Amino acid sequence: MSGVRGWAFIATLAVCLCCSSLLVHGQITHPDEVSALRAIKKSLKDPMNNLKNWRQGDPCTSNWTGVLCFNTTENDGYLHVQELQLLNMNLSGTLSPELGQLSYMEILDFMWNKISGSIPKEIGNITSLELLLLNGNQLTGPLPEELGYLPELNRIQIDQNQISGSLPKSFAFLNKTKHFHMNNNSISGQIPPEISRLPSLVHLLLDNNNLSGYLPPELSELPNLLILQLDNNNFNRTTIPASYGNMTKLLKLSLRNCSLQGPIPDLSSIPNLGYLDLSFNNLQGSIPPNRLSDNITTIDMSDNNLYGPIPENFSGLYYLQKLLLENNSLNGSVSSTIWENVTSRHTETLTLDFRNNLLTNISGSLNLPPNVTISLQGNPVCKASNQINSVFCGSLKGGSDTYTNSTNTTTNCTIQSCPESEGYEYVPASPVPCSCAAPLWVGYRLKSPGFSDFRPYENLFEEYLTSGLNLALYQLVINSFIWEEGPRLKMYLKLFPNNSYIFNTSELERIIGMFTGWSIPDSDIFGPYELINITLVGPYKNEIVVTSSSGLSTASLAGIVLGAIACAVILSAIIFVIITRSHMRKQQAFSRKRQSSRIPIKIDGVKGFNFEEMALATNNFSTQIGQGGYGKVYKGILADGTVVAIKRAQEGSLQGDKEFLTEIELLSRLHHRNLVSLLGYCDEESEQMLVYEFMENGTVRDHISAKSEKPLSFTMRLRVALGSAKGILYLHTEVTPPVFHRDIKSSNILLDSKFTAKVADFGLSKLAPVPDIEGTLPGHVSTVVKGTPGYLDPEYFLTHKLTDKSDVYSLGVVYLELLTGMQPISHGKNIVREVNMAYQSGIIFSVMDERMGSYPSECAEKFAKLALKCCQDETDARPSMAEVVREIENIIPMMLESDATATGSMGSNPQKKVTPPSSPSTEMNPYVSSDIYGSDLVSGVVPTITPR
Repeated sequence: MSGVRGWAFIATLAVCLCCSSLLVHGQITHPDEVSALRAIKKSLKDPMNNLKNWRQGDPCTSNWTGVLCFNTTENDGYLHVQELQLLNMNLSGTLSPELGQLSYMEILDFMWNKISGSIPKEIGNITSLELLLLNGNQLTGPLPEELGYLPELNRIQIDQNQISGSLPKSFAFLNKTKHFHMNNNSISGQIPPEISRLPSLVHLLLDNNNLSGYLPPELSELPNLLILQLDNNNFNRTTIPASYGNMTKLLKLSLRNCSLQGPIPDLSSIPNLGYLDLSFNNLQGSIPPNRLSDNITTIDMSDNNLYGPIPENFSGLYYLQKLLLENNSLNGSVSSTIWENVTSRHTETLTLDFRNNLLTNISGSLNLPPNVTISLQGNPVCKASNQINSVFCGSLKGGSDTYTNSTNTTTNCTIQSCPESEGYEYVPASPVPCSCAAPLWVGYRLKSPGFSDFRPYENLFEEYLTSGLNLALYQLVINSFIWEEGPRLKMYLKLFPNNSYIFNTSELERIIGMFTGWSIPDSDIFGPYELINITLVGPYKNEIVVTSSSGLSTASLAGIVLGAIACAVILSAIIFVIITRSHMRKQQAFSRKRQSSRIPIKIDGVKGFNFEEMALATNNFSTQIGQGGYGKVYKGILADGTVVAIKRAQEGSLQGDKEFLTEIELLSRLHHRNLVSLLGYCDEESEQMLVYEFMENGTVRDHISAKSEKPLSFTMRLRVALGSAKGILYLHTEVTPPVFHRDIKSSNILLDSKFTAKVADFGLSKLAPVPDIEGTLPGHVSTVVKGTPGYLDPEYFLTHKLTDKSDVYSLGVVYLELLTGMQPISHGKNIVREVNMAYQSGIIFSVMDERMGSYPSECAEKFAKLALKCCQDETDARPSMAEVVREIENIIPMMLESDATATGSMGSNPQKKVTPPSSPSTEMNPYVSSDIYGSDLVSGVVPTITPR
């Protein structure tokens, strides 16, 4: 088949040389679309060469890397692009505005790539578009208003990008749209009430954004809405509209961590409500006494300000899996009817979390069924009797959130007869004993399931999916599943052929086509799904699967060949010459590259290594210790015994030789005790690697995270703050021309064996502006915004003007991390806003990290004030890096004075500190205050360096 396709392509190519359009299936592709496709392909970067065989007119194909689909339809005498699917193909680059010229397209699918830039407004010209699938990329910028005028759009998925700006009001015109999946972005502003006009909308997923304003009561007017998920936004302490109790079709309402206040509305009139999450808000009042839907699986009202009793209407809920009411002010007694008769329920387990309330009694039986997990810890009832304390007041046990099926063989079957090493395995539930077959692996995710525990629904899911795929039940095996943030349920499935060793090509076509064409119907309980990947391994690894009904038939192939044969004969000699010369040029270029790669260019202070040396140092790259945007990081030991960190560029990060050597030359000129030193590089065998000094104690983030077993003391954190500031000050003032880092974060500040802080990762660095011909020095560099969310200077983000104060802002965020241990962005909360509110309210010590031990309160407060000043929105309001260094150096003597006051002398106990209110003392880090000083501001650094 591949040979026939090859000859068909040569014949088509011959015809293309004779005319300006493409001949496909004996017809001509519209010339405007031909040029548009060329522009689209050019705008994409394809490090894995997935598009090398992309030819206009090919049907959809799938291989181990992903799915590539180019499908056409006939109209007005031409062929027009109907589907363009480039799923999970490791593509980067941008989306070309020429997409708008594919005016007959119905499916635009670029999911799970690394595409950046904005969404072209020209997509709004594709009036036939039904599926717009862009999730899982790196897209930025606002949503174009033009998308709201796509009359046929059924599904828009832009989740898991970096989209900003507000929701366009024009979306109110998308009358056929059923699915809005826009979660995990940076969308801001008010939810337009006009969205309530959408007659077809069933799923509205806007969680994990920056939405604000109020919750529109008008959303209750959506006639077919099943899922409303808005977690982790900030709705300015508004109330939940009472009208939400009238959403009679609603299955799931999730408003976790949305800054909501006021009472919980009566939701008892929603007949099929299965999932309710109102946790981490400021809701007040009592829990409504009316009984919720009998279909409810999850009720989470934890971390609010609720009071009053726990209603007995939580009893007898057949499907209930979790009732979470912890961290409120609920009082009175707890009725045992909530957990009695749990063995007659649908659920395998029931989790009841009532911790940290004001509950005083348990009414009814104290017998707890074995499949019920409950905790009343932190309530007065736990002091009542030893029996209650031992059974009901322990720590809450977590339920199972992962599962892996490790059973690949069948009892009494000989493993040798089923060659597992070749991708075959026994079919666990096959009606034929010891049946051996090769499975198709599918990565699959439930984006908003209506339950908290999957196990009771596992069989129902298998029935649902096999029915949707038209497979026998035994053909599906859930190999593993794991709960992810959202919560979302990610799973890996194995699909086995029916009474055969392998799937035939037509069956593969059908199954893959159903996944990529979203032909599997949605389920109320399982909610919307998404395809992550389809992996063809074992006997399928070389399979090219046609997943479209418009594939080339034998007659079509014959038509192409016969129609093009005359032109092909005439041009065959020309083609042969072109190919031969091209091949020779490639061979010569490759030979030159190999030859040049063996002779590294000399750069003072930096050693050139060959590929073999790097492979030997890393035991053939088996010593990975990290991974970043540039590529993987390996620990290595050079021939002379030096321990190093080796950054190996991934395909998408490779630079041209000139750019790579220019960056090495820049890095080689940067020398400071608070910068990670570049020791060498490798540039050969299509590989680019940077060799750095090895930092034994990892990143600052490692030592201040909640998982750290040995958190840094306050003294050490101040030392880190000063060292990192000095390193950045050197970049700003001691290098000519100056360098802006633009990706400062706690994971880019490393610690050596003595815990000296060193700034790392200059992959995003930008040379600062230099004086123009008249000697005028611009105050900024205009550049594309790059960096890490949570650390980005907001003014740089808005104006694209990078200044030295952009680094100051990022470092200020790191300082807040050092003080609090929090992450820059977590559950929709921003560290700058949270700490600033605590500081303004006079409760700054309440957010400081208790794990850093005791410390002088005045020093910590001054450090917090400096960090917040660095994080001012206005550039001019921030201090310079020199002022930052000076301020920290002024705090250090205050610590020494505090030591002297507390101990009577510096030498008697140099580690004792003054403990601020509410800050418990813990064991101090064995580094005393005198270690903080290090070098002076400019002493010990290399003098001003001018470029060679």
